Amino acid sequence: MSPELIAVLAVIAVALAFDYTNGFHDAANAIATSVSTRALTPRIALGLAAVGNFVGAHFGAGVAKTVGDGLVTLPTGISSLGVVFAGVLGAIAWNLITWYFGLPSSSSHALFGGLVGATLLSTGGIVQWVNIGEKVILPMVLSPIVGLTLGYLLMLAILWLFRKGQPGKLNRGFRWAQTASAAAMSVGHGMQDAAKTMGIVVLALYTGGFQESKTHIPGWVFWTSATMLALGTYAGGWRIIRTLGRKIIDLGPPEGFAAETVASAVLYFNALVLKAPISTTHTITSAIMGVGATKRLSAVRWNVAGNIVLAWIITFPAAALIACIMYLLVRPLFG
Repeated sequence: MSPELIAVLAVIAVALAFDYTNGFHDAANAIATSVSTRALTPRIALGLAAVGNFVGAHFGAGVAKTVGDGLVTLPTGISSLGVVFAGVLGAIAWNLITWYFGLPSSSSHALFGGLVGATLLSTGGIVQWVNIGEKVILPMVLSPIVGLTLGYLLMLAILWLFRKGQPGKLNRGFRWAQTASAAAMSVGHGMQDAAKTMGIVVLALYTGGFQESKTHIPGWVFWTSATMLALGTYAGGWRIIRTLGRKIIDLGPPEGFAAETVASAVLYFNALVLKAPISTTHTITSAIMGVGATKRLSAVRWNVAGNIVLAWIITFPAAALIACIMYLLVRPLFG
């Protein structure tokens, strides 16, 4: 077995491990609202999310190409695989840290930060800062604003349309509707997050010399990435589910439906139209905040929201720092 093949297999293995942690870390994105409103039982919600993530992964090719060929230029030779290996390890480490503390940070930005951090220390590696600004930083700022605004507006529309309805009947109706909105959210999550792992695997195959195209995604990459994300999702991330579903606002079925509908629409637009890799965590969390603000501003627990926003801000540099340390440790293995 050649050194290049061993290095490529190592990168693919760690990318799939990241995919799994992404699944249980971000399971909350798809199901927290449905579980907290009792629209779905936890296990049914997780099963639905796993299937949705699996399906959505097959529509994320545009996002995968952006991740694999748009953010960093790697050094030549086998050392480039060491950069990717260390970058993904940095993302995994940050995922585990934020999962432990129950903070819904962005796995996407952890991955991007990890790649940038390891690339900065490599000889010959180049960070494409313009693309980072356009495809990572700008969406990181805009997607929460859009999610919050649309969540607020959709919830206002729901309150006006059903202002004469009986609360009991409305809650029962929206619990049923949440099955559809949770499924849509799960598919959107798969479009975004499984696609990022696919981009890393393709990057490894190309830099290792096992395929000629930077953007071609083999069929087995779709299936393995989708499967690992689905398995991780079904494992569940209960700490983060509790934070999203119960600690930001007290969600009812109408609020849960509104938040999931807005978040899934934003995810679909970015994945299918803009082909931009955005954070599902930022999108659903901001939509929940916007929905909650229609009750009254004090209905949102802003201290909890503040901790979440702080985690958003430090995720990119924190994952980059961890990846730098990882790269110093693994660089001799990829010489």
